[in-house]
Amino acid sequence: MPGAAVNAAPPMTLPPRVAAEDAVALLRGAGKRFGELRAVHDLNLIVPRGGLIGLIGPSGCGKTTTVRLLLGVYEPSEGEVLVFGTPPHRFSRAERERIGYLPQHFVLYPTLTVEENLNFTAATYGIGPFRRRTYKEQVLELVGLTPQRHTLAGNISGGQQRRLELAATLLHQPELIVLDEPTAGVDPILREQLWAEFRRLQGAGRTLIITTQYVTEAEYCDVVVLMDQGEIVAVGSPEELRHEAAGGDLLDVRIPELDRPLVAQLRALPGVRAVRYLSEDELQLTAENAGALMSQVVNTVQAAGAHAAKVEERRLSFNEIFVTLLERAGHQAEGTRGETH
Repeated sequence: MPGAAVNAAPPMTLPPRVAAEDAVALLRGAGKRFGELRAVHDLNLIVPRGGLIGLIGPSGCGKTTTVRLLLGVYEPSEGEVLVFGTPPHRFSRAERERIGYLPQHFVLYPTLTVEENLNFTAATYGIGPFRRRTYKEQVLELVGLTPQRHTLAGNISGGQQRRLELAATLLHQPELIVLDEPTAGVDPILREQLWAEFRRLQGAGRTLIITTQYVTEAEYCDVVVLMDQGEIVAVGSPEELRHEAAGGDLLDVRIPELDRPLVAQLRALPGVRAVRYLSEDELQLTAENAGALMSQVVNTVQAAGAHAAKVEERRLSFNEIFVTLLERAGHQAEGTRGETH
């Protein structure tokens, strides 16, 4: 996995795990105001080359504003934003062509066919006829729209329109791919297919930044950036955030006729950070390493003449992780979708 992005502190200090020359994008204390409205503020993030970064949070949390800062649509009101080492609002045409952008809404032409839309897109990037033919065939095959190539874009399904936009985004073979809510409103099968394609693109060396309201999609990302109310709440890999939310690994243990002396013995085991009751005969242990602790728990219970009816690692869902981290940061977790589809 590429080096993880981190929430830098202080803002102007580069995190040690990712060197500046390896970063595709940097945000240092970045913010954007619209009059008195502070849309985002104090954003500190490094996007490593070859990473798949998920910006996750409820509608209105600042994801799209952050994306527009990275694209140069907005100039930051404060702090610094660099992409490929350059402030995006000062990009040359050549620098802009290194980026592919998929907006939230369908922006292609419904009265043109699928192929005509791709021809138009290719022309805007100055892709000549020979390369255009090759690239077009590749992306049509990639998104599964070859049979619909002569169909008007307005006459294909919403999911197919999303795939057409993805094809247009990838047509010029960009280094950095920015996808704003690419899976919103699509069916579960297509959502899985899209994420499989995103991972394939990453495997081919591309860097991806993807926004989503679906917190369960965090599991697909290398680095997850949880956002709310215009700020970054937490940053890390899915496992790092799971560990942060729980305070460690969680182990659920059920012992019939559980007594206090045995609880005390379990609490004293090496690596156990906390013990709490789930019911009269069930405990949850917070540990440094749940896998390493399991055998110690079983041996301790047996040595006490008891029986462990259950010893299972408990993995927080990303809904639970998101709510826990938001509440810990003093936010209310509302409006974020937790569908597993």
